[in-house]
Amino acid sequence: MSQTEVLQRNRLPVSRDVLSSRSEAPTAPTSIQDFLAARCDPMKRREFITLLGGAAAALPRAARAQVSSKRPLIGVMVAVTRPGNPVLNAFVQGLRELGYVEGQNIDIAWRFAEGRMDRFPQLAEELVRLTPDVIMVAVTPAAVATRKLTQTIPIVCPLLADPIRFGLIASESRPGGNVTGLLFRIEGLAGKQIELALDLIPNMTAIGLLVNVASGVIIDRQEAESASQRLGIKLVPAEVRAPNDLDAAFQALAKHGVQAVIVLVDGMLFNERDRVAAFAAAAKLPAIYGFRDHVDAGGLVSYGVSLADNFHRAAAYVVKILKGAKPADLPVEFATKFEMVINLKTAKALGLTVPPALLARADEVIE
Repeated sequence: MSQTEVLQRNRLPVSRDVLSSRSEAPTAPTSIQDFLAARCDPMKRREFITLLGGAAAALPRAARAQVSSKRPLIGVMVAVTRPGNPVLNAFVQGLRELGYVEGQNIDIAWRFAEGRMDRFPQLAEELVRLTPDVIMVAVTPAAVATRKLTQTIPIVCPLLADPIRFGLIASESRPGGNVTGLLFRIEGLAGKQIELALDLIPNMTAIGLLVNVASGVIIDRQEAESASQRLGIKLVPAEVRAPNDLDAAFQALAKHGVQAVIVLVDGMLFNERDRVAAFAAAAKLPAIYGFRDHVDAGGLVSYGVSLADNFHRAAAYVVKILKGAKPADLPVEFATKFEMVINLKTAKALGLTVPPALLARADEVIE
């Protein structure tokens, strides 16, 4: 008999078994008596062992199927609201470009503080309880609140400010813990914004500084104080802790006779950008901001980091972590895209003429 004939003859019984009806398949013993009988009867014993072997082989496949069907979970906590938020759209787009789509191969648990920094601890606790694969927190205070609850779940922050002082990282090149991300500050930014105000109002002698003291970030305020002393301009701080403080803050600045105001970078102030622009307009105060979104909302001029670019880049950190990278080994990166945006409509309403040289430096001019 040839080898081919042997193989064909050996296949036939297997094919009949596979195609046989379910009623003809060996059944598991239903009692101790059946089990003992299976041990005594050689044929039943073979059927019993075959059945158990098949069941044992099937279990790992089922377990693997359950594991593979579970999508990675990304926790996201931001200081603002979701509707119409371009920076969050940039983050989602960044994930999509890297092959990760919400509802298809990843899940995202969203948490929004809606401008209230005091909600960060509660929202962080909710996210940590979900045990996500990674948490993206938009701002430094949110990173601080989250890290207090976990030193194991990776945390990515696209807007880190003074992270070494806050104990979030050991160094930019080697974070060493469970936090990494991108720096959004430009060293000396507040000073450059004051100089920008001087370009708009050459005879300026006093400038206001709107600062949210609830954030705990003080480095921008320190730089503004140093720059104002260097330039010989009086700096008038207006401190707020919540959105309800904004009206009184702008009234106080107007009473002090400031000729412009610097609005420091902050999550709550960003979330309230429409109201901030309205209060500045009502007080007839030219305002300089760190993010272009304020100018889109009616502010006069912004100079600083592109928020959308940082959030877009944060998606790459998240994906690297999902693929097995450790945040301790992912260096903190610096912002690379900066922009100046001027709103000529607002300038006209304030009675300001923007110097041509300043317009030429702008990345975008809103007519």
